[in-house]
Amino acid sequence: MGEPPTKRSRTETPAALQSLRYDDVGKTLAVLDQLRIPHTSTYIDVPDAEAAWKVIKSMQVRGAPLIGIVAALGLAVEAFRKDDLKSADAAAAWIQERLTYLKTSRPTAVNLSNYAALLAKRAHAAASLPEATVKSVIDCYIKEAETLLEEDLRDNIAIGDAGAEAILKASGKSSVNVLTICNTGSLATAGYGTALGVVRSLHKKGALKHVYACETRPYNQGARLTAFEIVKDGLPGTLICDNMAAFLMKKGSVDAVVVGCDRVAGNGDFANKIGTYSLAVSADYHKVPFFVAGVVGTIDFSMASGEAIPIEERPGQELTSLSAPNKDGGVDTIRIAPEGIGVWNPAFDVTPAKLVHAVITEKGAVERGDKDCFDLATQLR
Repeated sequence: MGEPPTKRSRTETPAALQSLRYDDVGKTLAVLDQLRIPHTSTYIDVPDAEAAWKVIKSMQVRGAPLIGIVAALGLAVEAFRKDDLKSADAAAAWIQERLTYLKTSRPTAVNLSNYAALLAKRAHAAASLPEATVKSVIDCYIKEAETLLEEDLRDNIAIGDAGAEAILKASGKSSVNVLTICNTGSLATAGYGTALGVVRSLHKKGALKHVYACETRPYNQGARLTAFEIVKDGLPGTLICDNMAAFLMKKGSVDAVVVGCDRVAGNGDFANKIGTYSLAVSADYHKVPFFVAGVVGTIDFSMASGEAIPIEERPGQELTSLSAPNKDGGVDTIRIAPEGIGVWNPAFDVTPAKLVHAVITEKGAVERGDKDCFDLATQLR
């Protein structure tokens, strides 16, 4: 682990935390180790695709947008130093092979597969030019990967502003209490956030009364990460256990629920962190508008419904044990369940579109209306 680079190609994030640091001159990448938050803020060097795969798989990096960006930039850093490719076609083939490998790190988040398809296509297009060289193909790939980083920050701010307006419109209030789950902020993206970006934009407008963060068991992204961002940014916020959300709604303390997404089907069904579906059911019962926020790249237009979304299952020890970094740089694990008990640990669930008030993207908020589903391919044209 080395010191993170300080020169970066993108605009500084408006949030207090930076999920990654990328040097566009020396082509180096470092990512914040999210397994060690909130205890320490440690950056990990990511010199190649292998290292990118590892930090994604281990959940040292997580969040659908950030997963895609770290994979793309990790390969860009490796490609910059690659010196044994013999032709432009070989360079494009190598890039595609590495991207295919990177897609195996986390299967549910669609941003990674979308970015991989786009980047491979651009690399092959660059290789097909009459004057193509290994360098021109590599340079094209690196430029496209860096563009994804720039675009994510810009798109997140647009999502935040559109979502803030949509929530205020739906609630009919000038300031609101918002509930969210998991982590969808600067630690899940290039630097602002999707659902938590909406919360940031509400706060910027002076329209955020309070944000409630669900702890998000079993990995505690809400307790460890979202709560950390809330404190760092000085937002008015409170942490709750996942099973407190319905009671909080019953008390009238929630004006809107806004969550992120790892994959959205064309009809508006979407996969997000396990526990999201429960929030949507509770919100529907209590007549609380429910919003899902993500970049257009999170939408899988080829998928007709959420039934086809692959759901990743995580190791059982995440549920049976609690882990925390220790002062020696290692991790202490405490078992909280008896040996021999079976474990089912899906990382995501699927929320049906009919429970969603609106889908928020960088193109604006799309309301479902009086239908049971969306037609996102048409609505986001």
